[in-house]
Order: sequence, then C-alpha cells, then structure tokens
Amino acid sequence: MQSSKPTHLKLLATAIMTVALGYVAQPAFAQDPGGSGTPQTSGPTGTPATTGDGGSADTTGAIRNGDQVDGGMAGTDANRDSIDAEDFIDEASAKGVAEIESAQKALEQSQNDQVRAFAERMIKDHAAANEKLAKLAADKGLEVSDEATLMDKAKTLILQARDGESFDAAYANNQVNAHEQTIELFERASRSEDAEIAAFARETLPKLKEHLEEARKLVEATPDT
Repeated sequence: MQSSKPTHLKLLATAIMTVALGYVAQPAFAQDPGGSGTPQTSGPTGTPATTGDGGSADTTGAIRNGDQVDGGMAGTDANRDSIDAEDFIDEASAKGVAEIESAQKALEQSQNDQVRAFAERMIKDHAAANEKLAKLAADKGLEVSDEATLMDKAKTLILQARDGESFDAAYANNQVNAHEQTIELFERASRSEDAEIAAFARETLPKLKEHLEEARKLVEATPDT
C-alpha cells in the first residue's frame, strides 16, 4: 500500500470543511417567490439497490407501504467480516459528504421545522466525523480518494426526490435508508484489525443510531402527500 501524498489528504480535509462551513452559512431557507412553499424536485431517483456490503442504497425506497415504517436495520449482521481501513475511510467519507449534500437540499427546499432541525444536525455531525476520518487517514499514511473522486462516489447516495413526491417525505425516507447502510458499514469497521479504526467506529456508532431513530420519527411526522 502506497503512502498518501500530503496534498491529497489536504484536498480531502479542505473539501470536507468547505462543504460544511459553506452550508452552515446558507440562508435560513429558500423561499418560493410565489409564496406557495412548494418544494422543487429533481426527477427520477435512479439510485442502485443496496449491495449488503456498505455500498449504495435506494435512498428513497418505499418505507411507507401500508403506512408501516421499516423498523429494522437492513443488512446488519453481527457475523459479517470487517473492512479494510482504507476502504472504510473512503466509503465512510463518501457517505458523510452525501449526508451533508442531502441536508443542504433540505435546508433549501423544506420549510418544516423538524426537517430543518434534523438537516442542521446532519451537517454538523457528519462534517465533524469526516474531519476525524481525514485526520485518521493522514496519521496512518493511508491513500484515500481525492476531492473529485469522493464527490463522485457521494453522488449515487445524495437524495433525488421523484416528481410529484413530497420533498419532506422523500428526505425522511432517504435518511432512514442512508443511516441503516452507514450503521452496517461502521459495525463492520468496529471489528477491524486496525485498533484506531475499530475505536473510531465504536465511538461513532451511538450517534449514528441516534440519527436513525430521529429519522424514523421524521418519517412519521412527514406524511407522503
């Protein structure tokens, strides 16, 4: 395994903080000029189905079938193998960027106080986690994705609301699925042979599980109409 170039890691860390700080500085919300408050949507989802290995998921999946909220953590298996440190940092960083991007959309398009409060927490918590991941990579001399590659990986995870779909409902669904996948990834990392990676994963898991529970409550609070 090659050592990372200093500029490589600086780009990653700078990109993460630029995204986070830029989003915190956004206006309270983007108001519809016509005053209707109708959120804009961006067309078909097109996101891939879950791979069971911490990969991409259909982030706007039908959680509400029969008005039932999926209370399980899909794909979680305590006996799954762990994950390589370099792969974990890449995947976790991409998921963090996707969380920040989706939360920014929520701040721009939603006027629901619960949705906006949740989105603000996602920006804060996932930016902090990604900053720690970048430092871990630098300290361990790991070669990780540069800014362009990281953003490309995140694109498949970022919320894309369907035409005619309530944005708030789509975001809530997105967050349940996204956090189920992220928890699965961190559960695998918690069994890593790399002690620092395992410790970071175990330290972060409780907060991710809090996010998941909050996202499930958000599903209940945002009717799909």
